Formats: sequence, structure tokens, C-alpha cells
Amino acid sequence: MKNLDVFLIFLAVRLLSVYLIQTFYVPDEYWQILEVAHNLVFKYGYITWEWTKGIRSYVPPIIIAGLYKILQVLGLDSAEVLIYCPRILQAILSSYADLCFYKWSGTRKWAVFSIASSWFWFYTGSRTLINTLECALTTIGLSKFPWPGKGIEESSVFIWIAALLFFIRPTSAIIWVPICFYHLCLSKNSVVSEITTKYIPTGIVVLALTVLLDSICHGSLVVTPYEFFKFNLLQNLSGFYGVQPWHWYLSSGLPSILGIQILPFLWATITVLKNRHIHPNELVMLGVIVFTVTVYSFLPHKEFRFLLPLLPLIFYVSSRFLSAWSRKATKFLVWLVAVVIFIGNLGPAWYLGMVHQRGTLDVMSSLREISKGNFTDNHLLFLMPCHSTPLYSHLHVNVSTRFLTCLPNFNNIDNYIDEADSFYENPNRWLISNYPPNGTLPSHIICYDVLQQSITNILNRYKLTHEIFHTSVPISSRIGRYVVIYKRIDL
Repeated sequence: MKNLDVFLIFLAVRLLSVYLIQTFYVPDEYWQILEVAHNLVFKYGYITWEWTKGIRSYVPPIIIAGLYKILQVLGLDSAEVLIYCPRILQAILSSYADLCFYKWSGTRKWAVFSIASSWFWFYTGSRTLINTLECALTTIGLSKFPWPGKGIEESSVFIWIAALLFFIRPTSAIIWVPICFYHLCLSKNSVVSEITTKYIPTGIVVLALTVLLDSICHGSLVVTPYEFFKFNLLQNLSGFYGVQPWHWYLSSGLPSILGIQILPFLWATITVLKNRHIHPNELVMLGVIVFTVTVYSFLPHKEFRFLLPLLPLIFYVSSRFLSAWSRKATKFLVWLVAVVIFIGNLGPAWYLGMVHQRGTLDVMSSLREISKGNFTDNHLLFLMPCHSTPLYSHLHVNVSTRFLTCLPNFNNIDNYIDEADSFYENPNRWLISNYPPNGTLPSHIICYDVLQQSITNILNRYKLTHEIFHTSVPISSRIGRYVVIYKRIDL
């Protein structure tokens, strides 16, 4: 393989993140791919409402399910292997995407440094998030795009990637529509010819294959992009999970995910705008970034991870600027900037990757051992905000479980509150209603330490067995510094 040494550097960084990143980020990492794949292969696993409503494509879970099946056939399907192998697979894909970025940017050392030192890509690059997959495929697609002056041969590879991304992550169209429009403007062929000979045939093939796969897995005919837009835009169900102000991506999103690297990006942006005639590709990329952030800003529900696919465009612009700058700067100044950028990324990568919110993952190993003991008599009750931990993809034991759900208001009920909110309004009332005094109590209760004083009536019949550090800075009043496990006294 050409540039094997560079690929091995990226691979080492991504595999290192598999080992070092031991914290919980968002529920989708476990519930939207791993849990679904576990259910497909091992026939038990919780399927969330997104899958019953058909707004998710089975393409990503099928890939992991294939990996799980191979491990099952080989007799290697221990919980630890099932946890780490999908992350290693994603790390390999992310490493290849990094290599594609390196070749595409043409800036060599600064390309390697920019993408490898990014704290947010290190934090997410080996996670089994659909956004991580989207970022990796977007990077590969951008590297195959026939950018003027890059010497990239005209091909339809990027169109296939863009089409696949649209069907597995419909919002990816926000990035790819302006890029494809730019391609039509660049093409030597007519717009009609390009659309009829490349775009439409590619779209039809990908549509047919994804609809076939999704319909088979869902059990009925379903077009997931349509269902996605219906629920998230027409019914605005995404707003149920949080609404941020229009400026959030500018004031919080981009500054947070870029960290110290926002400085060279802003400096590069000013340089490109001042010298537009000699930076046409960078100008287009900035246009795509502005367009994407603008559209995202109109959507009520916002998250840091939604910006992941913009990283290759941002780092392309900043790394090329740093490369040009370093040719004129002194060696001392170049090293000083590199060290500042590295240290600036090291802090958030360490704290968020190894310290903050690790308890909800660490607790799963203890619960796994508990479940293996006598899983038919065990019943695990998670009294935490919904989806605070992984489930069967990390337990890998078909033990009885229950957690607080947070289903959206599908039926437009007035003054609707979900189960989790109902619980936190009056924990003891909820427990008495769901676990009457004369009924069978769960064998174990898992909760944050801040809840203990609110449910003393039921905890009097339990004993504390585990107290696991979670975070030094809880992000809400419902989350504590420790995750605790209580065992029923009579067991």
C-alpha cells in the first residue's frame, strides 16, 4: 500500500483511542447500532422507537451484525470481544479516511498533525456512532471528488458514497447537495448528461438496495429517508430531545469541537477570503461549511456530533494554510504552534475520554458478572435518565431488565410527559405504582448517588454493593458523581 507508513500512524492513533476512550458520550453509540446488531444475531436486545417507526436504516447495524456472526461462529463472542471489535472496525475505517485526507490535502506533515491531534476526532473516531461513520465516508468521498488542480481523475465514486450516505443518514444531503452542484458546474459534460448518466442511475441502484434491505429487516416496505423527514421535520419530534438557540453552532458547537484549532481555521478563513482568486477550492469548502451550519442552525435540535462531517473540510482549509505559513516561519515558531495545538487538544481528549461520564460504562462489567450468576432470577432496574447505559450489547446475557423510557409524544397528548420525567416528578409514587409492596421487587437497582435520598423507602430492602465513579462535574441534577448498585437483601 502506498503511504503505508502514514496509514500506520493513523491506525496507531485510532487503535489507541479504542483503548483510551472509556467514557459515555451519547446513547446512539450503543442503542442505534450495537443493540440492534446484537438483537439480529443473538435474538435478544432492546429495539428503540426509531426502529419500530422505520426512521433508521439497517445498513450500519447489518455490518456490525456480520461481525458479530463471524465471532459467534468462531466461538469468540464473549462480551468483551463484542464490545471492542466493532470499535476496532470503526477505527480501521477512520484510519483509512485519515489516509484519504492526507493524500487529498497534499500538505503532508500538517495534514497528519491536524487530523491526528484533533481532540474531537480522537474522542469520536473509534466510537460506533452513525456520525462517525458519516464523517469517515464523507472524508473518503471528498478525497475522490475531482477538485480543480488536484489531479484527481473524474469518477463517480463520490456520487456512490454521497448516495449511500443520504440513505443511511439523510441529513448528509445538506453537505453533499452544494458539493454535487459544484461538480455539475465543473463538468465538461452538460448538466442533463451528468444527471441522467451518473446521478439518477446511482441514486436508483442505492435506493433499490437500501429499501430492499430495510424492508426485509423491518418486515414491511419502508423508505427510511422519508420516514426520517416525516418524524424529524414534519412532526418535529427531534425537538423533544432538546432545543438550542439558532446561534448555538457558532457560539458553542464549532468552538467546542475545534478547541484550539479554531484559531488557525479562522486565520485561514480570513486569508482565503482576502485571496479568493488563488484559493477557489478552499472558497467552495468555506461555502459548504457556511451553508451546512446555516441550515443546521434552523433545526431546533442541535448536537456537537452533527458537525463531525465538517471536520475534513475545516482541517483541509486550516492545514493548507498552516503548511504555507510554516514555509516562511522560523523553525522555533513552527514548533511552538505545533506544541500549543497539541497541548490544547490533549486536555479535552484526556478529560472527556478517560474521566468524564465513565461510570455508566464501568458499571456494565459489574452487572455482567451479576447477570451471569443466575440470570433467570435476576431483574435489573435502571433508575436513571433513559438510555444512560448500554444494555444487552454490553451485558451479553439475556437477563431481565427495565429502564425508564423517554418516548416522544407520538399522539399529540396535551401536557404529555414521558416515563422518565414522570419518575423524577415523584420517584416513590412511581415505584409503588410499578412495584407494589406485596409484589416482586427487582433483584438489583442501578441509579446515580443523587437519587438515593429520594427512594429510601425501597432502598431499605436493599444493600449497597457497588459505588462507581462517574464524573466530577455532573451535567444535570439527575446525574450524580457516582453510579451505585443495590442488591435486594433477601438474595
